[in-house]
Amino acid sequence: MPDILPRRRLLAASAAALPALLAVSGCRSSDVFAGPDPLAGPSSPAPDVLTLQAVIAAEQAMIRLYQGAIGTGTQAAVQEHRLDGLLAQHESHLTRLRSRLILPAPSASPSAATPGSSSASAPAQVTVAQLRAAERASAASLLRKLAAVPPDLAQLFASIAASDATHAMVLG
Repeated sequence: MPDILPRRRLLAASAAALPALLAVSGCRSSDVFAGPDPLAGPSSPAPDVLTLQAVIAAEQAMIRLYQGAIGTGTQAAVQEHRLDGLLAQHESHLTRLRSRLILPAPSASPSAATPGSSSASAPAQVTVAQLRAAERASAASLLRKLAAVPPDLAQLFASIAASDATHAMVLG
């Protein structure tokens, strides 16, 4: 057993000294090891992750618009009930979008670190015409993003875009 302890110390010292050795020699750890450079720090999110974050932010804004329309009390009871249903669908969309967003905890960007919190508030009074315009814009925006994301995310975006287009018709 006396041989094991010095070997363990030697291995621990070697592992601890590797970053310093690489720094002194001018090498990057990616020059020595295959794969991502563990000493380079966190990498930036992939383009599809940034797109997903933008879609999540847009869905949150849509929810705030609906909350502003419902909260004004200017809608008739039937219209208010219809808006409640559409709001519930947008909340479901947001849940599905958030389930696709996977970020490493320490390197999350500020906009994605707190996806549920936003200091922006809905306008004082939101009209049905404003909601209809927002739904149309959302559907068009999602359709433009389809080619730039992986197929599973494109399918989700297309589904939400179809839902948004239907919402615009219901509101019309």
